Amino acid sequence: MRKAGLAALLLLVSCREATPAKTPDKARPDLFLLTPLPLLWSETFGVEQPGSPALKALEGTYRVTPVDLPSQLPEGALLLAAQPRALPAEELVALDAWVRRGGRLVLLADPMLEWPSRIPLGDPRRAPIAFPDTGLLQHWGLRLDAPDERGPKQSSLGGKPVLTASPGELARTGNGCEVGDGGLSATCRIGNGQARIIADADFLRLGDVGLAGPTDGNLPALLSQLADLSH
Repeated sequence: MRKAGLAALLLLVSCREATPAKTPDKARPDLFLLTPLPLLWSETFGVEQPGSPALKALEGTYRVTPVDLPSQLPEGALLLAAQPRALPAEELVALDAWVRRGGRLVLLADPMLEWPSRIPLGDPRRAPIAFPDTGLLQHWGLRLDAPDERGPKQSSLGGKPVLTASPGELARTGNGCEVGDGGLSATCRIGNGQARIIADADFLRLGDVGLAGPTDGNLPALLSQLADLSH
């Protein structure tokens, strides 16, 4: 019995040594996530929530923490806001002030969201079909235009190929932002902070409700955009 117990112990130790250690959470930078899209939880809100492919990719690099309002953000943090709902005026002011104090924001602002949903139109739980720009982009010196044609489009984001769906187009209206990627993205220096605006959110639609086409570059492109603001 002692020999059997010793053999089992040695087997357990050898298995542990052969399994690569998981990166500790403390070694991952924080990423705050503000979104009504089904990235964190599915629309069914069941007990078992496997998480979206996009969330799994984000959690491979960051400690992801969901937030409901910009006023909940710590100073100098990194925020991914993906097709957020319309914010109250005081929260828009808080978001602008947070960025100006050194906050870093990647904002997915889609003027024609194609993401399928079981939640009926008008239900406040559903992600807005069009990004509800209540003056924030204009305040930063940008205009977001809806696409002339609907459907999938092969685009480039930061030099990486992405498949989008009915992406919008950004245009400068002031001096604080630089538009790139053919109007798909813009980088804005806002006080001590920085915002990266991307005129599509559907490129995170992967898995069972995914886009019809090659999406291998979509998640690497998003991670690259976040990494650019992480330094």
